[in-house]
Amino acid sequence: MIASKQIGMFLYSTDKSKLNLDYIHHFLSKESYWAKNIPIDIVKQSIDGSLCFGVYHSGRQIGFARVITDYATFGYLADVFIDRDYRGQGLSKELMKFIMEQDVIKKLRRFMLATLDAHSLYAQFGFESQEGNKRLMGIKFFEEY
Repeated sequence: MIASKQIGMFLYSTDKSKLNLDYIHHFLSKESYWAKNIPIDIVKQSIDGSLCFGVYHSGRQIGFARVITDYATFGYLADVFIDRDYRGQGLSKELMKFIMEQDVIKKLRRFMLATLDAHSLYAQFGFESQEGNKRLMGIKFFEEY
């Protein structure tokens, strides 16, 4: 099921047909620290196998995130970014709110991510450092069913 939310001039959507593969690939391969030089076919395959989130301004993609999940118990948040020209406007926080309000995310038993520099953003949504690893963060929503 496709979800979308308009907040001011920005659209947040899970509609994969809106994603701009070339834009996502360029950012990941040239601007990210975690996916330098990643081939476009790997980016496409990763998108095909994930729950994806796009951020758009006037029809142009300006942000992205994806969740690798089994849609039942576990999710891993990856490739989160907002275009440099749009940073400082709270868009990453709105993107995280949009992700966290999705039903599939709410029912997960565990939700994890790794970050080098955005701990304060993710901590606002309940993520905590895991097992003494400064990069790895997670939320354990519950222990048992």
